[in-house]
Amino acid sequence: MTIKAEITHADIMAMADYGRERKERRARLSAIKRDRRMAVGPYASFYFENYDTMWHQVHEMLYIEQGGEAQIEDELRAYNPLIPNGRELVATVMFEIPDETLRRSILSRLGGVEETIFIAVGDDHIAGRPEADVDRTTAAGKASSVQFLHFPFSDDQVAAFTAPGNQIVVGIKHPNYAHMAVMPDAVRAALAADFA
Repeated sequence: MTIKAEITHADIMAMADYGRERKERRARLSAIKRDRRMAVGPYASFYFENYDTMWHQVHEMLYIEQGGEAQIEDELRAYNPLIPNGRELVATVMFEIPDETLRRSILSRLGGVEETIFIAVGDDHIAGRPEADVDRTTAAGKASSVQFLHFPFSDDQVAAFTAPGNQIVVGIKHPNYAHMAVMPDAVRAALAADFA
């Protein structure tokens, strides 16, 4: 099976057409995303990206900002790196803390959290590799509430991940946010399709 790992100009719909289909496409994407999301601890949500989620994000940005042809290249440059390449999983990790004071307090103690995130497949720990576009921890040690991570898999790790019944654990081992969660079977099954 071929997995699409890049959005090209040819994949971009006319915004008038997208506008007409937007509601229906958002509903379809909602169903896709349901099995691509999991919580780790009280605040971290992992959103595992793929071609469909990024295609939608690019179109939403183009539709909302109305930048036309000139905007397309910037959006492709921003979102194509978040599409798995067939031998990795890619996650947007969001620390979702509604209270602003609490959010500031927690994030100020989570510097370097992007270096502590992993997926465990059996005894193998696959360290998340942060997106290198921008530093996600300030010099003062405050973490961004949004982190973008790549998890590169070996062939053996892919085989173990995609075998039904194997337990997959997603975790963060930061001293101020040490939490792990077992990946639900529905999420594991959905993510297994990201491997070529």
